[in-house]
Amino acid sequence: MAVVAALTLTGCSDELLSRVTPSAVPTQVPVQVSGPGGEPPVLEYPQPYDVVRAGSRTVHPGTGDRLETGEPVLLQMYAEDGRDGSVVTSTYQDAPAWYTFSPEALGQNLYESLRGKRVGARVLVVEQEGDVPVVLVVDVLPTRADGEPVEPPQGLPQVLRDPDGTPTVRVPDGDPPQELVVQPLLRGSGPQVDIGQVVTARYVAVRWSDGRVVDSSWRDGVAPQSTMIGIGRLVEGWDQGLLEQSVGSQVMLVVPPHLGYGGTNSELAEETIVYVVDILDARFQATDQVPEPGSTTDEG
Repeated sequence: MAVVAALTLTGCSDELLSRVTPSAVPTQVPVQVSGPGGEPPVLEYPQPYDVVRAGSRTVHPGTGDRLETGEPVLLQMYAEDGRDGSVVTSTYQDAPAWYTFSPEALGQNLYESLRGKRVGARVLVVEQEGDVPVVLVVDVLPTRADGEPVEPPQGLPQVLRDPDGTPTVRVPDGDPPQELVVQPLLRGSGPQVDIGQVVTARYVAVRWSDGRVVDSSWRDGVAPQSTMIGIGRLVEGWDQGLLEQSVGSQVMLVVPPHLGYGGTNSELAEETIVYVVDILDARFQATDQVPEPGSTTDEG
């Protein structure tokens, strides 16, 4: 699915990003972008906005890994109608969007606008679509945990990481613990996960009994899971174990049956499950937090 599909869901044309070029926005009134990363941007520009020429500009360069063609990319996107500042689309109202970083997945022009950018970058794109001047801000999120390593105590499963971040779990001999174990493996520097937030995470799940992988979002073509934490939508081991963990962390959860699938008809009902969870993003849904058009005072 191309990036434009996410925008189409809220009423924007499929051709929204079809002609964006990665060149700097030429002589026209600049769009001012403010607000911290990880939150919907606040935009300031004269309305109605006149797009002299479609283009893009890097607002923040980012300091993480560079985007690589063919690899996954996780994006937050926020777009306004430049005529009146009304919101066209915002992934902050739901969850970040997962794509393959390629012209085929993103469209040639957005791909070119993001090519060479790093994780953490914020990029402004402007485009005229029919009568609608579209002002779009794209935030590049991480696709794997990145933090300070933490040495787990003896007796817990061992976790190895491939160069792309894919975890492999080796379960030790012996009986599993009877209570929930929460063990950070990489301690991220982001904010702590709070109850009611939508958490976006990649994970692998392994049975303690035989070390077999029973679920994984690290498979090709599988997107991270995004769901609200702490309200009963997940197994209780996740709801308890991920709260207060930092975004950017990798956390191992050893979940006994009574906090997992115990009492259900699942084939895993009697199993202790080892989860390795990369916390990529956590935020409250921004349905009621979309900034008012033109409400900024700080220049980005």
